[in-house]
Amino acid sequence: MDKPVPYEPRRFQSAVPYYERYRLAYPQRLIARVTALLQLAPGDAVLDLGCGPGSLSLPFAKAGMDVTAADPEPEMLAAAKTAALAAGVPLTLWQGGSYELTPQMGPYRMVSIGRAFHWMDRLATLAMLDRIIAPGGAVVFFHDAHPVLPENEWFKVVCKVGDRYGRAAQPHIAERKALGHRRYETSLYQSAFTMLDGLTVTIRQSITEDDIVGRAFSQSTTSPEKLGARADDFEAELRDRLRALSPDGRFIEIAEMVALVARRPGSTGQEPVAPAYRREAVAHAAATQLPPSVRPNND
Repeated sequence: MDKPVPYEPRRFQSAVPYYERYRLAYPQRLIARVTALLQLAPGDAVLDLGCGPGSLSLPFAKAGMDVTAADPEPEMLAAAKTAALAAGVPLTLWQGGSYELTPQMGPYRMVSIGRAFHWMDRLATLAMLDRIIAPGGAVVFFHDAHPVLPENEWFKVVCKVGDRYGRAAQPHIAERKALGHRRYETSLYQSAFTMLDGLTVTIRQSITEDDIVGRAFSQSTTSPEKLGARADDFEAELRDRLRALSPDGRFIEIAEMVALVARRPGSTGQEPVAPAYRREAVAHAAATQLPPSVRPNND
């Protein structure tokens, strides 16, 4: 089954400040490994599709790539703009998502998709990416997953409490529970991008009760807007359950940070790339040039 999740471009509107502060950052080790595998160089054109607050856009921009940060949520783009200004790196902003891509965009050496592919019409998106990714280029899917370990017991608590407040009824969660998580490989092997390489960096860090509550509010399934008047009850119940696990409010998180690199067969990363199309001129784009057995956590 590969039925797309209903398109709701503003599903993360109320989650933006929590997403920006509490979501896991992608380790520089992972960014470096992707850069090395694809032989990315300063000036290479990169499209970060579903960029959120710039979690991937900024690291690749800091490495010198010509990055376009794309997201249908204007508040996410505003957060990415603020982060780019603070970091002093150039970034092109484009309000749009996979449904707004056009053949005139690109060519890109890489399209990154972080924690967002499950929101897209997978096969249609891959077909369009095949038209705008340069020869030798790649689409790279980033996500994080929490292995079933004693240290991650808090993660189960977040899911169980969320389910009591409607998380389990959301289409992509209900499908995951019924059929299992839809891994990317099935769609990729129906596309042009069938040469796959998986890269993983495992992290261990201390987190607090507040971090976990903030992470929960960063999810579309338990965002303040989704919870509405039940938000305070959700937070109270979650905190009660967490304190039962750890009365001092301190926890350990072990997470796998994953990049799945998908290329066309025979790609070497050394193919010549035509000059990038000026993304400011793409139809429907509102580009702004700034001055210089684990399951992915995909709620």
